[in-house]
Amino acid sequence: MDDLGSVPWPPEPIRTERLVLRRPEARDRAAFVELLASPQVHTYLGGPRPRDEVERELSGAPEQWPGSFAVELDGSMIGHVLLRRATGHRRPAAAGKADLGYLFLPRAWGRGYAAEACAAALGWLAGVLPGEPVVLTTQSANAASMRLAAKLGFTEVERFEAWGSEQWLGMRSPVTPSG
Repeated sequence: MDDLGSVPWPPEPIRTERLVLRRPEARDRAAFVELLASPQVHTYLGGPRPRDEVERELSGAPEQWPGSFAVELDGSMIGHVLLRRATGHRRPAAAGKADLGYLFLPRAWGRGYAAEACAAALGWLAGVLPGEPVVLTTQSANAASMRLAAKLGFTEVERFEAWGSEQWLGMRSPVTPSG
């Protein structure tokens, strides 16, 4: 995966009704470690990484690249939304398109934060790269992620086997202004 190219970065923080999307900062390190080492978060992502390994790799501030948003609620990071270019995607239908990924801490699940944050990030992308289609891949067994994909306007392109499970690839076509 590559970044989104020459988009203006970082943008001003994006504010939604309840959340702030901003570039990751050093103060987010503990939340990133928790996200990457959480068995619950990684149920459908091949399992968690060992906490000590994550601690070593994230010795300083989290990486910052265009399309990487820390999601903040009441001053604390609760999730991460990532938009990157899917240059090395396994599926031809997704190759080269913007790819949406997200991780949220379990304490933030079930409250609509992921939908709110992802919609805001997709709105930002539509402003900086108008006409850009976006793909999303999830395990078809991940019912919550499948519901979120539908809510965000992704439609199925294909299902395929990878990493020992059926995967779902969806695409969100660019919004075109009406005439």
